[in-house]
Amino acid sequence: MTTDLPQKSAPTGSITQAAAGALITAVHAAAARIGFTAAVAVTDQGGHLLAFDRADGAPFLTAEVALDKAWTAASFHTPTHVWNGYLADPQVAPLAGHPRLTAVGGGYPITDDGRCVGGLGVSGGSYQQDQQAAEEALSALGFELPA
Repeated sequence: MTTDLPQKSAPTGSITQAAAGALITAVHAAAARIGFTAAVAVTDQGGHLLAFDRADGAPFLTAEVALDKAWTAASFHTPTHVWNGYLADPQVAPLAGHPRLTAVGGGYPITDDGRCVGGLGVSGGSYQQDQQAAEEALSALGFELPA
């Protein structure tokens, strides 16, 4: 009989508050350059809100959408824009009814050293503008972008 016990917990990592704030600043800079105002949400790896900001003039609905994009991205470690393709599959389509699942571009997992450490959600422009601002901010801070 072995006395080896299984590992009881797994190491987890989360984006820091400082990095979350820097991402928000980088998104707002990219959005201003692109030509829109945005709400930006950053979650930890469990999809819980860590940092948020909505620019003056950004519609109020963008706040909820940004948070749901960040949650969706962190939940599955997948950008939100790929969900339209997933939901076309009848075996996955029932997830479309989940109230937080957001299949609109602008949400990205925040990946550092191969691990998802959070989620980023950007809302306020077109889905292409939201995606572009998110990608620029993630790249500017040295986070990995999905292939």
